[in-house]
Amino acid sequence: MEVVYLILQLLGGLGAFLIGMEMMSDSMSRLAHGRLRTMLNKTANNRIAGVGIGAASTVIIQSSSATTVMVVGLVNAGIMTLFQATSIIMGANIGTTITAWIASLGSLDISAFLLILTVIGVFMTMLSRSEKVKVIGNVLAGLGLIFVGLAFMSDSMDPELHPEIMDAIKNALAVVKNPFLLLLIGIVATGIVQSSSAVTSIVVVLATSGVLIGGTGDGVYYVIIGSNIGTCVTALLSSIGASPNARRAAIIHLLFNCFGAVIFTVFLLCWQPFGTSFAETALNRIFPGDYQFQIAFFHTLFNVTCTCLFLPFAKGFVKLANILVREKAAPEKTENEVVGDLDERLLLQPSVAVEHVYQSAGKMFAYAVGTLDEAVAAFLKKDLSVKEDVVSRNEKLNEANREAVQYLVKLSASAPVYEDEKTISKMHYVLNDIVRIGELADNVTKYTDHYEKDSLVFSGEFLTMLEEMYERIKELSAVAYETFLEHDFAKLRVVDEMEEGIDQDRRRLVSQHIRRLNEGKCQPENSSVFINLVGNMERAADHITYIAHSIE
Repeated sequence: MEVVYLILQLLGGLGAFLIGMEMMSDSMSRLAHGRLRTMLNKTANNRIAGVGIGAASTVIIQSSSATTVMVVGLVNAGIMTLFQATSIIMGANIGTTITAWIASLGSLDISAFLLILTVIGVFMTMLSRSEKVKVIGNVLAGLGLIFVGLAFMSDSMDPELHPEIMDAIKNALAVVKNPFLLLLIGIVATGIVQSSSAVTSIVVVLATSGVLIGGTGDGVYYVIIGSNIGTCVTALLSSIGASPNARRAAIIHLLFNCFGAVIFTVFLLCWQPFGTSFAETALNRIFPGDYQFQIAFFHTLFNVTCTCLFLPFAKGFVKLANILVREKAAPEKTENEVVGDLDERLLLQPSVAVEHVYQSAGKMFAYAVGTLDEAVAAFLKKDLSVKEDVVSRNEKLNEANREAVQYLVKLSASAPVYEDEKTISKMHYVLNDIVRIGELADNVTKYTDHYEKDSLVFSGEFLTMLEEMYERIKELSAVAYETFLEHDFAKLRVVDEMEEGIDQDRRRLVSQHIRRLNEGKCQPENSSVFINLVGNMERAADHITYIAHSIE
């Protein structure tokens, strides 16, 4: 019965530890939501910068698996290249080593004081009205829960309280000395739990209690190496059904850890016992007798060394991934698939997903303006052949709009910060404006029908002025597009000035039409098409302006 109680205590402590990690990572993501998005937007071809971004992102998210899944989503969406993803994945492996260091702190005397952080954090969350203070409170509460979990796990493994049980566990784990079996244990355990943090934490807690897997030799290091391979399972599963490049990103993560595992396994086999000799000469000077810190140090050493070794060969990893995951011959993506490609993997980080929606909406915006351009050009040429194409484009645009709205609903349910909630709300209006531009293009094709079938005659002067007006609308859409995607508030004044000029064009065209009508120079049956056409073009300019102003 006592054994069952200890197991439950260990699992309960592990649960509290993982909840604390989740709580802290979610709150830290909220605090850094803008900076995280900015970091990922600055993924250039600088490998060292990519490593730094990957490490920093993982420290914030507290999970290399989550960072890698997010990278897979960015690659799948075409926002990030495989080369950029490679350095970020390597950096993520470095960032995840912080978990072992946090778990190691549980053995220090100060850990008892750190438990108070839970109470402080809870009171900050309950009593403060400031959202930022509440989020900071959740960070502290999560950090406190981590140490609560570590305390529970340490108590369950205390050799003084349970000497017979701990001796039995110690002897059982000491028997397992085969390095390849220990590697397999690390891989399988992490693959099942899908969290190297959980496996590393248990290993560290066991070490704190004097229990080392594989005895006092290098056994525990093989488990740590195996856990690095096992953590790739999450990214591999998330890449199923994704684009070839997304699958390649997951494969690069696996290759990086497998190659590192091979190198370090051979190294440990050649230098036996590495742990004992290295600890006696170097680590004991820094962490005398503290196995848990030596494990954390080895975990960091493994990932930093592998990154230093493999970073110069990032392009080689990309080429190897391209060989392993070949792109099957398939029909090219339709335009609808391009504008509606929203990856749900990014919902793990709402701020990144919001930026992804912006990019996709920008594609839809350009697509709708292109539809309007086709319709107006057809009117000027009295071309009826584009009507079916305009209808088809609008069907694709409406389908993309439905997908985007569904994505926004899921994004709203992922508990974004207040700033992102406001952006999500605005995006619903932006999508509506985009669809309205497409609908106005459809109206223009109907006026072309009347123009041709009713044998209407418009003067060359009118057609020239109409073409000039639409050229201004095209210029407006180009500036509005840049304003929207770049969040450039300075360009809003230019947008407003251009939109006012288009309003003046409409008023001038209508007044001149009425004057020519009164002078008998224009057919009365032209009025309906003329006034509605000019009005629809001016309304399209209004919707384009609304999209630009959505950044406010």
